[in-house]
Amino acid sequence: MHPFRAAVDAGDHDAIEALLAEDVVFTSPVAFNPYSGKAVTAAILRGAGRVFEDFHYVREINGADGRDHAFVFKATVDGREVHGCDFLHFDEDGLIDEFTVMVRPLSGAQALAAAMGAQFERITAEARGAAGA
Repeated sequence: MHPFRAAVDAGDHDAIEALLAEDVVFTSPVAFNPYSGKAVTAAILRGAGRVFEDFHYVREINGADGRDHAFVFKATVDGREVHGCDFLHFDEDGLIDEFTVMVRPLSGAQALAAAMGAQFERITAEARGAAGA
């Protein structure tokens, strides 16, 4: 099992954050513009952990070079079923420098957008706190 998946399965947010490059770019399934930086990406991932229910990975797909990975997941958000995939790219140091999430169906994406929107203020405060630490 990949260390990222093991950290997510264990709910170990410190281990997840340790796998993020300082210049990681997070592309959300529900926001047009990507987010740049470790602090905001870690805060977004903590927020996702708060809104996803019954989150679990069902498959890993690994690129031949070991730097690209896709983690297929299922979860619920506010009673809506969500299927998705985390697409990760790892830099030369083995840290995540690109993190893209895609989800379906539309009803699940809408529930996710609403739930994450409700988390936005907390996510922003956590990111600012981490960046100032």
